Amino acid sequence: MSFFFRAASRARPTPQELVRSIKESLLALDTRTGAKALEDVEKNVSTLRQTLSGDGEVEPNQEQVLQIALEICKEGVLSLLVQNMPSLSWEGRKDLAHCWSILLRQKVDEAYCCVQYIENHVDLLDFLVVCYKNLEVALNCGNMLRECIKYPTLAKYILESSSFELFFQYVELSNFDIASDALNTFKDLLTKHEAAVSEFLCFHYEKFFELYTRLLTSTNYVTRRQSVKFLSEFLLEAPNAQIMKRYILEVSYLNIMIGLLKVFD
Repeated sequence: MSFFFRAASRARPTPQELVRSIKESLLALDTRTGAKALEDVEKNVSTLRQTLSGDGEVEPNQEQVLQIALEICKEGVLSLLVQNMPSLSWEGRKDLAHCWSILLRQKVDEAYCCVQYIENHVDLLDFLVVCYKNLEVALNCGNMLRECIKYPTLAKYILESSSFELFFQYVELSNFDIASDALNTFKDLLTKHEAAVSEFLCFHYEKFFELYTRLLTSTNYVTRRQSVKFLSEFLLEAPNAQIMKRYILEVSYLNIMIGLLKVFD
C-alpha cells in the first residue's frame, strides 16, 4: 500500500496536460494580478524542469520530453515563456533557462522542432538580445542566446539583424558581470559558425570594423584590452585569413592595433 502512495505522489501530468497548464497560467498573468498567478506559472515551470531533466529519483522519459517539445511549439508556449520571463523570480528564470537548453536539443526526423519554431518567430531572438538591458534577466537571456547560437540559422539571423549592433554597447556596460556575459555571447556569434561569419564579414566589413574600432579606442581599459585580445585571436584563425589581409592593409586600423599590442604586450 505504501508503494502505491509513493508511486501516486510521483505521478506527473501527460505532456499535453502539462503544456496546457503552462499555457493557461502564462495567459492568466495578463488577466490576473497578485502573487497567486505568478506562483502558478513558477510551479508549472518547475514541473516542466523536473519532467525534462528528472528529479534525482526518476529519470526523464525521452518520449515524453520529445512530446512536450512538440506540444510547446504547437501551442505557441515557447513564445509565451520567453515573453513572460522578466516576470519570473530568480529561481523561475533559472528553471526556464535550464528547460530552454533541453527543448532546443529535441529532434524529430532529424529536425530540431524548437529551433524551427524560433526560425519562424525570430522576434524571440531580438527580445532576448534586448533583455541584456534588464539587469535582472540579462544573465539568463545570455545563457539562452548562447544555446540558440549553437544552431547556424539562429546565429546567422542575429548576426544580420539590427539587434547585433547592441552588443557593441553591451560589452561596455558598467555592470561587469553583464558586460562579460555579453562579450561571451559576442564571441560565440563570431566563432561558432565559420561559413556564416565569413559571409557576414564580407558583406558588412566596413560597418563591423567601424563599430569594433570604437571598442579598441574605448576609454575603458578593460574594454580595450579584451577587444584587442579577441580581435588578434579572431583574425589569426585560418577561415579569417582574407579578412585579416584586408584589415592590416588599412593603415588606420593597423596603426591602432600596433599601438594597442605594444601597450598590452
